[in-house]
Amino acid sequence: MLRDKLKKYNIILASGSPRRQQFFKDLDLEFEIRVKDIEEIYPESLQGVEITNYLAQLKASAFDGELQENDLLITSDTIVWLNNKALGKPKDYDDAFVILKSLSNATHEVVTSVCFKTIAITETIFDVTKVTFNKFSDEAIHYYLDHYKPFDKAGAYGIQEWIGLIGITRIDGSYTNVVGLPTEKVYQYLSKLS
Repeated sequence: MLRDKLKKYNIILASGSPRRQQFFKDLDLEFEIRVKDIEEIYPESLQGVEITNYLAQLKASAFDGELQENDLLITSDTIVWLNNKALGKPKDYDDAFVILKSLSNATHEVVTSVCFKTIAITETIFDVTKVTFNKFSDEAIHYYLDHYKPFDKAGAYGIQEWIGLIGITRIDGSYTNVVGLPTEKVYQYLSKLS
């Protein structure tokens, strides 16, 4: 449906995330992948959605001067927000353990921003989902880290993996946002383009 509407655009997804790439395939969009290595550093004064907005826009700005007339660049960033602190991707196994221990028996927010950029405009949308985990034993955390190695994921977990099956007691908001892209909002945004 969207494919016909957007055929005048050359959609560029600037994400190495296999989950985001799969969402774009599942939305039946034609797109190419162009990834740039960006140092994801943001001002310490930023909070929650300000961080993901900043980082999604930073990733888009790496393409300044490169976009052609019909290009539509899409970048994205996700963080886990707990106790007024951003939890990004873990540095290593031990860091992942500490992150999951902090999420145990608590509610956190998953914040994703998506930036759309053409030669003429740059616009950013975002979504926030609340996720509640039950209490994890150390053994369960070690099992998950050993078998699923979620070191490329914000908050050191994938909702669609084992830890989500055994640990999540409540979700308020978009499930796909927690996987890494608020597909409902992306679809709405793209549907309004002409």
